[in-house]
Amino acid sequence: MNVFVVGISGAVGGLLERELTSRGDVVSGLVRLDDQRAHFAARGVAVRVGDIGVLSADALAAMLRGVDVLVYTAGSNGGSRRVTNAVDGDGVVTALEAARLAGGSRFALVSVLAEAWRQRALDDDAEHYFAVKKLTDVAVTLSDLDWLILRPSMLVDRPGTGRIALGPAQPHDEIPREDVAATLAELLHEPRIRRQILELTQGETPIATAVRAVIR
Repeated sequence: MNVFVVGISGAVGGLLERELTSRGDVVSGLVRLDDQRAHFAARGVAVRVGDIGVLSADALAAMLRGVDVLVYTAGSNGGSRRVTNAVDGDGVVTALEAARLAGGSRFALVSVLAEAWRQRALDDDAEHYFAVKKLTDVAVTLSDLDWLILRPSMLVDRPGTGRIALGPAQPHDEIPREDVAATLAELLHEPRIRRQILELTQGETPIATAVRAVIR
């Protein structure tokens, strides 16, 4: 596949690039800083420079010629409302429109479990973050693309286990970023999985088996 990743310089986006590249896919993406080009060039990965928070749909669409699937892994992680609105809200809408303009059909979004952090006392900015993520999920589901929304539970940096729990609803727990990237790569390679919201957390089922189980 030819895959374009918005957020390729982030933790999940970078791991996804490695997963897909190891499968023989052609991966490109969007980075915010010009000095990030060298890192990806050394890996044979072409990146374009731009800020998804201000980039126009036309400008992004011009980067998507020949792309089979657009993957959106960028996120503000619950920062200021301005950044949340730009990256988690407007940026996703821009990416959806760009995919349509470029003639693409597949769009995948890494979102968040709505139950995340509910054991904590959240400030107004964090509550705003979850509200924006929810509205963005709605926007994706209303698009005419072959969309996929993946909602992982709390992301952690320990090594992946290759075993997960995946389905329409999962309890909020935690999952290594490595397993999120590996699961997303497996999902992208299964075109029968389309127009689904899937929740993901750590579990006992091998990733490939878990992905096959959600084909409908």
